[in-house]
Amino acid sequence: MKTLLLAILSFVMITTTDTKENKKESIHQFKVKDINGNSFEFSSLKGKKVMIVNTASKCGLTPQYEKLEALYQMYKDNNFIIIGFPANNFMGQEPGSDQEISTFCQKNYGVSFPMMSKISVKGKGMHPVYQFLTKKSKNGLEDNEVQWNFQKYLIDEEGHLVKVISPRTQPDDASIIQWIEK
Repeated sequence: MKTLLLAILSFVMITTTDTKENKKESIHQFKVKDINGNSFEFSSLKGKKVMIVNTASKCGLTPQYEKLEALYQMYKDNNFIIIGFPANNFMGQEPGSDQEISTFCQKNYGVSFPMMSKISVKGKGMHPVYQFLTKKSKNGLEDNEVQWNFQKYLIDEEGHLVKVISPRTQPDDASIIQWIEK
């Protein structure tokens, strides 16, 4: 009887530990402010594939806005969305206010995909969304670091991180297109 009880307790402990370690959080739990100061709930994106990208207006990679917008226009009616997060974490390349960033994006690149309020994607003041994206204990996929402006995170329809894409990889890269169309 004692052996049976110990076996049951061991099974329960192993099952509980495995469940906790393998549990992924979802991006859908977050609520943020958009670039106009309005509330934006990631739960509204359930059932959509999402690309999250940290952006900057004065970076050598800033022209990626053009391809991001083209990608958004091509797939926005196919359960795909891009969410931009301006950040000033790399050499002060996003110094503007939300209003200045919004005007720049619209005037220079016709950006129509949702842009959020400027945040920090690194360091002590890292925004909770980026804590989720960069910590395996939260995203269930991997620990990673935001390398530079225009790093891309691909999120599946259930809100789980599935891939981290290098800042230098163009938004219209074949691997990204295949993922969207899959």
